[in-house]
Amino acid sequence: MNWEPYYFSIAISLHALAAVVWVGGMFFAYMALRPVVAKLLEPAVRLTLWTRTLTRFFIWVWLAVLIIPISGYWMIFSAFGGFAGVSWYIHLMQGLGIIMILMFLHVFFAPYKRLRNAVKAEDFQEGAKHLATIRTLIGLNLLIGLIVTVTAIGLEHMPV
Repeated sequence: MNWEPYYFSIAISLHALAAVVWVGGMFFAYMALRPVVAKLLEPAVRLTLWTRTLTRFFIWVWLAVLIIPISGYWMIFSAFGGFAGVSWYIHLMQGLGIIMILMFLHVFFAPYKRLRNAVKAEDFQEGAKHLATIRTLIGLNLLIGLIVTVTAIGLEHMPV
């Protein structure tokens, strides 16, 4: 029995699920949670909520950052014979995905780390500055993630 189609199905399913978790989580945080929290909670509670929420969410993003490239490259090299065998939009998705990963790494190791330290020190004014930076970068990463999603779904089914 040829197991290759099953491996591809597993890889593309993991790839898509990881992308949905990451992009969907950013969409929820940016479009639903952020506006409500900004109106309802005082800075100390708001920043503590964001720190704890991001701590939990970033565990899932780390998994996505591992699963997406591993499954993507596995599909490219096992099913398509390398980059020469894929369409231009796969190259676009790879480039945008790398940008997203780099942006996440920056958020995680710079403003998020500073936010956690500021909240721990109860310096909520400093924490608000770092949260604003995170908000901007997550908004940009969300936009890129939505472009990648539309590219993956729309261009895959475009008539030749």
